[in-house]
Amino acid sequence: MKLLTTILLSLLATSVSRAEDHRQQAPKDLNGYFPFEVPGSEQAWEKRAAALKLQMRVALGIFPEPERTPLKAVIHGTIDRGDYTVSKVYFESLPGFFVTGNLYRPKNIDPEKDKIPGVLSPHGHWNQGRFYDNGEPNTRAQIARGEEAFIGGGRSPLQARAVGLARLGCTVFHYDMIGYADSTQISYQLAHRHAKQRPAMNTLENWGFYSAQAESHLHSIMGLQTWNSIRALDFLESLEEVDPQRLAVTGGSGGGTQSMILAALDPRVAVSFPAVMVSTAMQGGCTCENASLLRVGTGNVEFAALFAPKPQGMSTADDWTKEMASKGFPSLKKHYALLGSPDKVMLHDRTEFKHNYNLPTRLAMYRWFDRHLKLGHDGPIEERDYTRLSQAEMSVWNDQHPRPPGGDEFERQLLQTWRGSAKVTQEQARAAFGAIIGRHIDTAGDAEFEHTKEKKDHGDYIEMAGTIRNQTYDEEVAATFLYPKDWGGEVVLWLGKPLVDEQGSPEEGARRLLEQGRAIASITPLFAGAKQTRKVANPREFAGYTLGFNHSLFAQRTHDILTTIRFIRDDKHAAQKISLLAFRDAAPVAVAARMLAGRKTLHRTATERGGFSFAKLLDYRDPNFLPGASKYGGYERMLSLGSSD
Repeated sequence: MKLLTTILLSLLATSVSRAEDHRQQAPKDLNGYFPFEVPGSEQAWEKRAAALKLQMRVALGIFPEPERTPLKAVIHGTIDRGDYTVSKVYFESLPGFFVTGNLYRPKNIDPEKDKIPGVLSPHGHWNQGRFYDNGEPNTRAQIARGEEAFIGGGRSPLQARAVGLARLGCTVFHYDMIGYADSTQISYQLAHRHAKQRPAMNTLENWGFYSAQAESHLHSIMGLQTWNSIRALDFLESLEEVDPQRLAVTGGSGGGTQSMILAALDPRVAVSFPAVMVSTAMQGGCTCENASLLRVGTGNVEFAALFAPKPQGMSTADDWTKEMASKGFPSLKKHYALLGSPDKVMLHDRTEFKHNYNLPTRLAMYRWFDRHLKLGHDGPIEERDYTRLSQAEMSVWNDQHPRPPGGDEFERQLLQTWRGSAKVTQEQARAAFGAIIGRHIDTAGDAEFEHTKEKKDHGDYIEMAGTIRNQTYDEEVAATFLYPKDWGGEVVLWLGKPLVDEQGSPEEGARRLLEQGRAIASITPLFAGAKQTRKVANPREFAGYTLGFNHSLFAQRTHDILTTIRFIRDDKHAAQKISLLAFRDAAPVAVAARMLAGRKTLHRTATERGGFSFAKLLDYRDPNFLPGASKYGGYERMLSLGSSD
């Protein structure tokens, strides 16, 4: 009794600085503010970088990676332009799914003697992508403003970039984003303009992109494009003349997103130049630039930081990157200095121009690549005009190389191929679930209790109601504690069922626990009673716009359980045993918490499943929806992991 009184007085005396739970605010969206906080040491960064890369790979559906099946690359239709050649290329990134593009090569290279850099060039969201034509009137206006120097270069700055690099001595693969130019198996409308759920594709079997099951298996356009980029690097590396130690990537806008992500995740990239994309502001507005889990607790500047200390240039314009010189780049500069390479990050800051990859930016990129890819050019580097390729000259498909099938049935089959392309081990599942939910017992945060009501003495037990405040994450959990006066040192966390009846008496099961000398803790679920989860203001029905920047409600409720367990465990009068008892709808989140708390923390767990399965959910706004849950084995794997640590 003396120990119990001491515990209660300690809890009631605690004074907590109260602030609003940040989760009650509107969810964060892609137009938020995404600063990068430089770590305090190299060791701290190593730990953070490892966690972030895991989070990114999980979010993109490439942890573990799909099988790297044979590319079956085809190179044909080579055009000789005097000092360089252009060929048509297609290969399979997944069986039956083709990456398409043009290969630019310098002339007079002997691959047995000369090894040259290889550069990937993703194009971004310019109209028609690789086939983009700016038109002569627009180009003449740009020439007058100093943005371009030649009609050819200005009408197709995407071709100009590849030609310029080939003339500098690089092999360049200029490849299509999904839905652009020759990449038509998944349509442009679906990949980049999806707005409404498609009932016929939102099914429990043979689903399509954007559906609940696609999200539960982490199938996204962003992930598929990233896999295309990885396989494009495989293709580039396989070319006889390419030096595998001098691989680079550069793209602008959405191509900048692809450049930044590939450089962060694939260690083969030696030099990177993501143009007009790295920013603390807008993070990429297209469905192809977002994926559930991807930017929860992070953003594009930190993605760029993952490439350090390797050489990285970037550019700004009069767009969302216009404040990069004062917001974002100073942190990157400091970060590179921390890692011993302050001169290996560069910002080409040209905010007098609108969104672009224009001649001044291309020249900055050429100089950066010349220096860090060791191209060996003396003096200033200039860009010469060239003869543009027509769409017919660039297109990879013709009578001899027919366009492959696409459409709904192909989409369904592609996602099933992706689904079956990698086997998930127990340890991979454990790591992935940790990344998906974002916390475990040791990172649950520091918690204190603030009472909100006077304690009630019920004779054989004492009732106390209040708020558990997680000071690390600025979160609050409403909690009620019932302590038997003859307490045996065990606390049972009671979830999913009222602890007391309408008269205020303990529910029958709770009464039995109290009679056995067990204390009971009960918490109120975040957004209790919600039938659907909240979403950002974006009207397009895509989970990634919300869950790409915010933890799911399922994860947040798991956090609250972990907070409560951590509070009970770490209080100076800690319980000797902590058990978990979950009823009805609380069972799935309780099983997730058990998995992340571990058997060393929880004495025992009992749950009432009631037939729940993540694989049965058809609404990504269901309160129990968890991105990636089905990919990593769902409820059964969580149970298994909770029993095997």
